[in-house]
Amino acid sequence: MSATDSGVEPSPVQNISAGYTRITRQYQQILDRWTPYIMYRWLGTAGLLSLFFLRIVLSQGWFIDAHAIYLLNLLLAFLQPKFDPSLQEDLLADEIEEGGTPMTSPLPSARDDEFRPFVRRLPEWQFWLSATRATLIALGCTFFEMFDVPVYWPILVLYFFVLFALTMRRQIQHMIKYKYVPFDIGRKARYGSR
Repeated sequence: MSATDSGVEPSPVQNISAGYTRITRQYQQILDRWTPYIMYRWLGTAGLLSLFFLRIVLSQGWFIDAHAIYLLNLLLAFLQPKFDPSLQEDLLADEIEEGGTPMTSPLPSARDDEFRPFVRRLPEWQFWLSATRATLIALGCTFFEMFDVPVYWPILVLYFFVLFALTMRRQIQHMIKYKYVPFDIGRKARYGSR
């Protein structure tokens, strides 16, 4: 028996809560429908980025740098493994230095030649969703004058490129040292067909 059947009207808080639940369910259904369409999702995000850049050029604003640094942060998290082998080596070295015996596990260690799939620290779906949300928020901020903080933009652009070059160099050295590739390169094996 519901509250409306008994003649008692639901409170405004219950109405707001029910409306919020309905909207979040619909939002999640839309996201679930978009999940398999990887290329179209990224093309949509690229279109949003193009619209954002066009808006910056037309409004002659200063919005690009914070957004670009956030996207760089997302890219780095996307390229990094979830379980960092350098961190595991540091923990093992600390344990040995403290006089403890190194932990031995019945499971294969990182030094074995066993195949291990690459698990990202930031999955592709979360990378896309965060980048799209950030772009939509940044695009919305371009319509408000209070977010247009004047800066000397050449220094910030130079800072972004230096930051990009240094972090990507470090990430590539990390990939070479620990022998992992964060991308599926080449033909994927098809099982069950000839």
